[in-house]
Amino acid sequence: MALHRVAAAQFFSGTDAAANLELCDDYVRRAAEAGARLVVLPENSNRLRDYADRRECWEWSETLDGAFVSGLRASARAWGVYIAAGVDLRGESAPDVHICSVLIGPDGDVLGVHRKHVLWDYEYTLFVPGDEPYRVHETEIGRIGLLLCADGIVPDTPRALALSGAQILCNSLNSRGPDEYRVHVPLRAMENRVFHVAANTVGGPADGWPWMGGSQIVAPDGTRLADAGELEPGLAVADIDPGEADDKTMPGVGDVFAWRRTDLYSPLAAPLEALPVAAMCGPAPEDMAPRPLRAAALQVSHFPNTEWTVTRALEQIAYAGRRGADLGVLPALFCFRPGEAAADPAAAARLSRGVLERLGRACADAGVWVVAHLVEEAAGAYHSTAYLLDRAGRIAHTYRKTHLNAAERGWAVPGDRIDVAHTEIGAVGLMVGDEVWVPEVARLLTLAGAEVIAHPADWRAPEEAHVAATERTEENRVHLVSCTRLDSPADVGSQVVRADEFAPGQPIALMRYPTGHWSRPGFEEQLLVDLDLRESHSKMMGHHLDPVATRAPGLYGSLLR
Repeated sequence: MALHRVAAAQFFSGTDAAANLELCDDYVRRAAEAGARLVVLPENSNRLRDYADRRECWEWSETLDGAFVSGLRASARAWGVYIAAGVDLRGESAPDVHICSVLIGPDGDVLGVHRKHVLWDYEYTLFVPGDEPYRVHETEIGRIGLLLCADGIVPDTPRALALSGAQILCNSLNSRGPDEYRVHVPLRAMENRVFHVAANTVGGPADGWPWMGGSQIVAPDGTRLADAGELEPGLAVADIDPGEADDKTMPGVGDVFAWRRTDLYSPLAAPLEALPVAAMCGPAPEDMAPRPLRAAALQVSHFPNTEWTVTRALEQIAYAGRRGADLGVLPALFCFRPGEAAADPAAAARLSRGVLERLGRACADAGVWVVAHLVEEAAGAYHSTAYLLDRAGRIAHTYRKTHLNAAERGWAVPGDRIDVAHTEIGAVGLMVGDEVWVPEVARLLTLAGAEVIAHPADWRAPEEAHVAATERTEENRVHLVSCTRLDSPADVGSQVVRADEFAPGQPIALMRYPTGHWSRPGFEEQLLVDLDLRESHSKMMGHHLDPVATRAPGLYGSLLR
């Protein structure tokens, strides 16, 4: 074990760059005196962005050999620490300016510069996105990857850095959204099993929407080791062992990198125009009519015996039909006790055949489409399979779970495709259970044109719903209907997260954080939510940011390895 103390500084930079440099030096001093070897400073630590246009932005921005960065280099050298600082740097020619993270070593040398790839909304009017390949920096305290704020709103940058060997993500933010603290920062640590040191701006002018703070240091398992709160300037300090990030094991799942299915990921590196989602990017067409979909989470699972459970599911379908539901989703392996399918997959497959027939008849009687997760036998092999039944009770689509966890690999064979069913009720994608932890699954369904993802779930921890599932909608702007089991240990009910079409005048928090709907946990309920598939055709998270169209597939080669 090699412990290193790291720090995230939280403050507000005004319009006086010299005063801001003194502020940065003070935080570096305080962190160093507390024993920190690495200090992360917020985005645009150099200056508040009050620019009228790109020319003015260029005029007030910095250069690597200018006073501000030189001052940071002197601070690093004086205090003997690594600094990752957000600085707006001029590009090669006016008026191009890049939002940058500058990594400085304890000897004052600049070790690397990352130019922000994904910009936040208004930033597209002032700055130019970077397009350099991802780079991980080998240092004496561990392997460091740099990112900035909206780089972490999407899964691709943190994933590429982690797959390239990063143990520590240094994230400089300038965020006014509550989602960074609650969703993006913890999830990018958890799904990649890396440390995440995130430093955000806080406060600001009293008459404006405040920067949200929430600077924090998160461990690979999602534990928040330290945070600076959301209200005041401060310093978050924690001891980390970067070597822990080399263990990619998630309890109950296994190695989160080993279970990736790179043989299925080629669309991640395909140009946007070659993908079905291209037609869905940007704002929804003004002449697109609403496309209502009434979705129901049919929260029923094994209790107290199999026949009673199946009977309850049939009655749930009938009730959903009476309520006008178009689509119902049942929980993961809803008719089995925990561990029953793994103990005897042959018996589970036999039971599943009969249950599937009964569900089909119920769909036909109720006129409802239903997603059911069962055990399938095919050619002597067993699969963890989600079925999409149409309103006539026929199988319209099947999805054999492609990412099997450690327990499932003992009895199931993984599927070989991740695709979307184009149906009369919309373009429906399926994912199963803990695949919500795999960002590639929802991303691939989105790229294939999914308007809604149906998710038979079994929450094992609250973060699976509130962090991972919420993020899958936020980063892809697609509806997600998750129905969980009654015996889920997370004590969280079924959840529907909607894509939410951006509208001018929308508060910043609502632009970023998708609307959620929940049922109560632990007993039978039915959560009915009216969705509009038009919302999945508006990928905008503001006036300028489309988190799907702004991907950089040419840089995603590491995602396929």
